[in-house]
Amino acid sequence: MAANILIVEDEDAILELIALNLHQSGFNPLRAVSAEIADSLVKNTLPDLIVLDWMLPGMDGITFARRLRANSDTRNIPIIMLTAKSEEDNKILGLNSGIDDYLTKPFSPKELIARINALLRRSSPELTEEPVDILDLSLDPLQHQLTIKGKLIKIGPTEFKILHLFIKNLNKVFSRNQIMDKVWGNKSEIDDRTVDVHIKRLRACLATDGYDKIIRTIRGEGYSVSEKHLS
Repeated sequence: MAANILIVEDEDAILELIALNLHQSGFNPLRAVSAEIADSLVKNTLPDLIVLDWMLPGMDGITFARRLRANSDTRNIPIIMLTAKSEEDNKILGLNSGIDDYLTKPFSPKELIARINALLRRSSPELTEEPVDILDLSLDPLQHQLTIKGKLIKIGPTEFKILHLFIKNLNKVFSRNQIMDKVWGNKSEIDDRTVDVHIKRLRACLATDGYDKIIRTIRGEGYSVSEKHLS
């Protein structure tokens, strides 16, 4: 699944340069020319990572980063700060404000993409495209294929995303809200019942050789996947 990358940059040329490189690298770029517009976008669709300019009209990047870190829904979104401020004190200020990485203008688009990939590998391993396996179950994100013991299994796109999320985060318990954020990105369009319906469909897809047992329901918490529960 393509990661949503929010670019907050008021210089059109830089904004479009970043968006073009993100698109060519398989990401879904979201654009905002101010922190206020970005704040509105984030409320509707949680991005997987934010590329944030320091100097913005209205609210500056540092203030916006602090606001994101103070909100439980956005505190874990990785942030890369773009700035012309190269002094050490400014970098320290940015890092202390919750910035995960720091890139000084002018910058190489290739380096920015490399840093985005590095952050996503740590924060959202399910967004990577490498095939993943649990015992005889294999998931290929590039081909969008699920196989169990070499047999191709029919699976819907949403169920595929949920399974990919679970397998790349084995034994981690995801609440319904977290699943909504990671899979749909827009919590206003769905509810808890929708998540449960797709989990039921996913279990049906995995019923071959009892692989539906890898999905655990954690009462009061959510769902998790563990190969230990496959007998």
